[in-house]
Amino acid sequence: MLKTITLDDVKAAAARIQPHLHRTPILESHMLNEWLGHRVLFKCEMFQKIGAYKARGALNMLLRLQEEGNLPEKVAAFSSGNHAQAVAWACSKLGIKPTIFVPANSSAIKRSAAESYGAEVIIASTRAEAERRAALAEEAGAVLIPPYDHDYIIGGQATVLLESLEDIAAKPDAVFTPVGGGGLLSGSTIVGKAVGGMKVFAGEPIQGNDAAQSLRDGKIFRFEQSPETVADGARTLGISERTFKYIRQCDGIFEITEQEILYWTQWMMHILKVTCEPSSALSMAAAFRWLESQTEPQTALVILSGGNISDESYRQIWHKNYLETIPRLQPKA
Repeated sequence: MLKTITLDDVKAAAARIQPHLHRTPILESHMLNEWLGHRVLFKCEMFQKIGAYKARGALNMLLRLQEEGNLPEKVAAFSSGNHAQAVAWACSKLGIKPTIFVPANSSAIKRSAAESYGAEVIIASTRAEAERRAALAEEAGAVLIPPYDHDYIIGGQATVLLESLEDIAAKPDAVFTPVGGGGLLSGSTIVGKAVGGMKVFAGEPIQGNDAAQSLRDGKIFRFEQSPETVADGARTLGISERTFKYIRQCDGIFEITEQEILYWTQWMMHILKVTCEPSSALSMAAAFRWLESQTEPQTALVILSGGNISDESYRQIWHKNYLETIPRLQPKA
């Protein structure tokens, strides 16, 4: 039986990790608001330690283990990028040298960042192989820090929305996250439902739509190989039973095309003047889809999950200029 993570768990996680992390800003573009006819607020986790929200979950898990007297000597993890950096950074604060398994198609810049924090990074042929080798390391005595499938990880990632709600004057009508393995969406759903009065949605690449398929079918769908999408943070094989428990309570997942991901990555960079990785753009693409159906002015909180981009991704993002098409919504009758 899976434990139910509560709002009190999230508040405890926030108190635990707050001294070590940045309180990331909430930005707004009045020009975008005018174009859309709605208010959009952006929680900018690209300004977080390691440049992504993943630092919250990894640090919360290690500090919680330390409180329990179970701080490990050996740590293993698997990741397509940002979680690798997060585990490496969190371990460096506690004097642990982790071993992290990454698929061959993971971002080189994210792998290098993890190594710079002292991690041993081992490249596996595929995402499935990286997960298998991390599991073997766990069997050999290492503590596995998963990217999303753990209560302490989800609790830490949930602090993104908790912190956001503390920093804005009124609750938004809807919150939007990206979804890969589902940790951030799970955490946001926990907070959103506990606080009440807002909907929680996610955006997922249509080419890597395992969470959306799982939600539709009522059972977990897993890819055999990592999906091909520019949103490298969403190249997961599948969600877990733990995250599915919370994802089933969210208000929906929008399946986003590669063109939409590229379009909104460019526009987020342009209007906010921040480095926005493609996985972050899934949130805004989902928000735009939702706002298209709204007949009254709404306030949307869009969580931008990170800003770590490789040279290859930059080339993909800017291969075509999408800034010639202004994002506007058609007025509703």
